Amino acid sequence: MHGTCAKGRMMAIQRITPFLWFDTQAEEAAQFYTSIFPNSKIVNMVRNGEGGPAPAGTVLTVEFELDGLRLVGLNGGPHFKFTEAVSFVINCDTQDEIDRYWEKLTSDGGAEVECGWLKDKFGLSWQVVPSILPKLLSNPGKGKNVMQSLMKMKKLDISTLEAAAS
Repeated sequence: MHGTCAKGRMMAIQRITPFLWFDTQAEEAAQFYTSIFPNSKIVNMVRNGEGGPAPAGTVLTVEFELDGLRLVGLNGGPHFKFTEAVSFVINCDTQDEIDRYWEKLTSDGGAEVECGWLKDKFGLSWQVVPSILPKLLSNPGKGKNVMQSLMKMKKLDISTLEAAAS
């Protein structure tokens, strides 16, 4: 699927776009998330018009990219909340990356959960994991040790997981 950008060049259109339901914080969330991830930006905002579901001029949707992934935040009111049934996984190559994402996403009211999971200040669930984790978990004879080590952690520690696999 393709579209044409302003200069006439063809660009790929993301076929599936996650929609995130917020009460009234879609713009704030988009600004927060785009400040955390590289290659991220707010792409477009749609405001309510007269007779819309919220006061005219307020944000209805905000379209944004997180490191190339297009998402849309919707100010839909207080009817629905995020649950752990849906989460975003951040694959990290280094402990510094894990630490940085963990710190930023748990700031200002976010919460550590367990096993590399956290909730940000909007209640959205994230998994901050080392990209080597699948390899460590599938290590013959040692995967069980890695899982037992992982289950004791909140923020994951690569060196501890690697030690469990050796």
